Amino acid sequence: MFTQVDKRCELSDLLGHVNDGDTVAVGGGLSWREPMAALRELIRQGRSGLKAVGSAHGIDIDLLCGAGALAASGESYVGFEQDFGMAPNYRRACESGQVAVEDNCCYTLVQQLRAAISGLPFMPIRSVQGTGFEALHPEFKTMLCPYTGERLVLVPALKPDVAILHAHFADRRGNLHIDGPPVADVLFAKASRKVIVTAERIVEPEELAHKGVTIPYFYVTAVCEVPFGAHPTACYPNYAYDRQHTRHYYDQAKQSADVFRENYLNPFIYQCADHPAYLEAVGGRERLNALAAWGESTEQWMRLYE
Repeated sequence: MFTQVDKRCELSDLLGHVNDGDTVAVGGGLSWREPMAALRELIRQGRSGLKAVGSAHGIDIDLLCGAGALAASGESYVGFEQDFGMAPNYRRACESGQVAVEDNCCYTLVQQLRAAISGLPFMPIRSVQGTGFEALHPEFKTMLCPYTGERLVLVPALKPDVAILHAHFADRRGNLHIDGPPVADVLFAKASRKVIVTAERIVEPEELAHKGVTIPYFYVTAVCEVPFGAHPTACYPNYAYDRQHTRHYYDQAKQSADVFRENYLNPFIYQCADHPAYLEAVGGRERLNALAAWGESTEQWMRLYE
């Protein structure tokens, strides 16, 4: 339990809580509220050997693969949905053996997190039977239910070393408010050994309490204010998904690992000393204002997806 009165820190210090080889739970999902600024800083700091666990993800996990930070993937899906399709860096890393495939289904992940939260060694499920997931997970066991005789799969508790989340609001004590679906973030916060958070804004505790606490302070290890910290994913209602930037990312990633490093990792991560430098590199205030103005009209948000 983390009860410090003030948990604010710089982004570089925030990612100091992640060690090489950690199992990392990545918050958000698909192209929504992923902790992208934190992951870019993680890459700048040279972390490696990580195992990512999560539900349905996209550019965040693909980026970690492209930077060589991952050793294993325990995700349920990694891709760019109907917009761009499969995740090139992720596919390359898994097919080459650089990243061990330990993928899972969403409900299995949920049950494993629930087991950790409940202090139980495992949870029973039905959902993976008849699929290839059992072959990917020799640690899964089976049993016959003593009440019904039904075959059940037992999945072990999952307690990530660190959860990395992005929230709309936080206060100095670490209380978090998330607008919209929390995805698996609440479960991650309760199950993980440490929880580190970037937030669009850090506000006074009274204002946070008025908005409503999604995740209470005692789960949170440290927090950092990082406006546009989810870019290029969306953080509605603050700003929209940056399709233009994501297209550039995807176009470089699908060519080769070397092209991706030269035309994406170098200009947008390694040559950007910090998050403000990254925001300038992706178009600065003009681009950010356009993304933040998505809700002004139908025409405004449709222009962002041309």
